[in-house]
Amino acid sequence: MDITFLLNGESVELRDVPATATLLDWLRDTRGLTGTKEGCNEGDCGACTVMVQDEDGARALNACILFMPQINGKSVRTVEGISGPDGQLHPVQQAMIDQHGSQCGFCTPGFITSMATAHINGDSDHATALAGNLCRCTGYAPILRAAEAAGEQPVPDWLSDFDLAELPAAAMAGDQPLTGAAVRPETIIELARWYEAHPDATLIAGATDVGLWVTKQLRDLGPVAFLNRCRDLQRIEETDTRVTLGAGVTIARLIPLMDRLHPSFGAMLRRYGSAQVRGAATIGGNIANGSPIGDGPPALIALGATLHLRRGGDRREIPLENFFLDYGKQDRHPGEFVEAVSFAKAPDRLKCYKLSKRFDQDISAVCGCFDIAVEDGVATEVRIAFGGMAGIPKRAAHVEAALVGRPWNADTIKAADDAWTRDFTPMSDMRASARYRLDAARNMLTRYFMESQGLATSVKEVRA
Repeated sequence: MDITFLLNGESVELRDVPATATLLDWLRDTRGLTGTKEGCNEGDCGACTVMVQDEDGARALNACILFMPQINGKSVRTVEGISGPDGQLHPVQQAMIDQHGSQCGFCTPGFITSMATAHINGDSDHATALAGNLCRCTGYAPILRAAEAAGEQPVPDWLSDFDLAELPAAAMAGDQPLTGAAVRPETIIELARWYEAHPDATLIAGATDVGLWVTKQLRDLGPVAFLNRCRDLQRIEETDTRVTLGAGVTIARLIPLMDRLHPSFGAMLRRYGSAQVRGAATIGGNIANGSPIGDGPPALIALGATLHLRRGGDRREIPLENFFLDYGKQDRHPGEFVEAVSFAKAPDRLKCYKLSKRFDQDISAVCGCFDIAVEDGVATEVRIAFGGMAGIPKRAAHVEAALVGRPWNADTIKAADDAWTRDFTPMSDMRASARYRLDAARNMLTRYFMESQGLATSVKEVRA
């Protein structure tokens, strides 16, 4: 594929780039920019972090699972481009020196790039912004002190005058014809036509999952379509009664919306991967890959979400919960793709509980989401959905039936205990045993009940 982008402020034009070549490999092997490191090569450690800017602003992304066609028409800055043209240090670089934030130095370029991105965005939540960058020798205290100190300084001139107009017009114009084994559709209509003709192709949105197919499994993806230029997949539409999320909406863009509509969901999304992952991963990809431990589907199922599918000119809608048939199997026809997901606006009753071994950037052992309406002391509507409890994201139908129409009290919660084993037969693995998962699910319902009664449930609240 042909691509044009800005690299550390200079225009780069490349021809015949392999569709699944990663930005990290190109930077190090072709461009000789070895400041960007290869650590895990799966988007977990942050050593490969780069700053990517476009019309939507600046975000930190993992270069190891970012394919070259995804940066077409964008600006990329590596750690070499964070400092000024005459060697001036960026405030975060100077602060890292002053606060002794580097020891072996391997992770430092990734920290610098993440910190510079947060700095340009005015993001002062340093612990969250840096949760995707791992350090094994210095420890995080001096790094966090450096981020805080740098936040008091202005954005340097060489980063504040970002302008995509410096790119050749060809990069921002209509793309090449939709022919060949790798394409970049501009619209949903173009995507639908091409995918109907190439039903065995791989659709790539954020590549936070697909990227590992290449870097870890060494798979040949065959025909691919990159969806990041398909702007109509990235729309968020909100009316008085309903919210519709295009499949290409990133988790990072979803957080502010959920903070307003369903704060518990928004809080859980902040634990979805890292800032680098949230800036690339899409809600449509989180649904379409059918993972039983994806954190998005349980919350959306609890909200009664509808999935919008498209094949060519044909569209259909199904309840999101019906999309997941069995492990690795979804109700999706050849050439059909996830176009959007929507849910009705309703009073905020949703609570999402994510249980994992680490608080940040970890896969859920159990993710439980609850939406329970209570009128006159009786549970009138109950929707409970889980990830990590079965081979698919799944509702707790028997537990729901044991609650609905009954008094909303501790006795009813206890009486529902036997229903859990009728809904779920969880597995034991490295994250949790089956027994632990069932106990955790029961406890999550108890927690929901306690919170509905205004009782403190978090350790911090109890200690206060």
